[in-house]
Parts: sequence; C-alpha cells; structure tokens
Amino acid sequence: MVTKQFRGSPEEADLRRADSLAREIFSDVANKWALLIIEALGEGTLRFSELRNEIEGISHKMLTQNLRMLERNGLVERTVHPIVPPRVEYTLTESGHGLRATVDGMCGWTHQYLSHIEAARRRFDA
Repeated sequence: MVTKQFRGSPEEADLRRADSLAREIFSDVANKWALLIIEALGEGTLRFSELRNEIEGISHKMLTQNLRMLERNGLVERTVHPIVPPRVEYTLTESGHGLRATVDGMCGWTHQYLSHIEAARRRFDA
C-alpha cells in the first residue's frame, strides 16, 4: 500500500478531509430510499414495520441497509427495548433533523418549479 504525503497547512488538510467526508455522505444519502426514510422519521419515532408501511415499495433488505447507513452516519438513532419480543425504534438525531430541513427545502424547490420542470422535460422529450 502506498501512502501519499500531503504537503500543505493543517487547515488545508482539514478542508480536504471535510470535502472527502461530504462527498462520502452525499453519496450515501443521495438515494430515494434514504431521503424517504429521513422524511418519514421527521414526523417522529417509528418501528421498522411502521417505516416499511410508510415507504411504499421499499423492500426489507433496502430498508435495513439504508437504516444501517443512516445510523452509521449519525443521522438516525436505533433504540432496542429489552422486552420479548424486542421492540426496535428509529428516530432522527439532531443532525438528521438538520438534513431533513435541507430535504424539505429541496421538496419546496420542486413544488415551486414543478411546472417549469415539466415544461422543460416535454420540450426535451419532443
């Protein structure tokens, strides 16, 4: 394995690290399932089955994978209640709520420009 030596200030190294992390997180959350999970959990804490019912078309596997990824990135908190059968709940963290505000902004943008987007698509497809 070859390690590349960074030659620059510590501030530049921190910026590069932050940019790299941002790209990684954007890659993780920029999929329809993650965004729908974030939106659903924005309304409150939900169990796995409630989430699955909330998000039309998501498979068990995709929901599991996306919840794990969101938990790994600190956007979702998973709570296991020690009862029989176990009760597992998911909720957005503070940073998850912050991301939801961004997602809501994107949805607002879509609603604001919906007719423009549809017209552009019709022109392009013609």
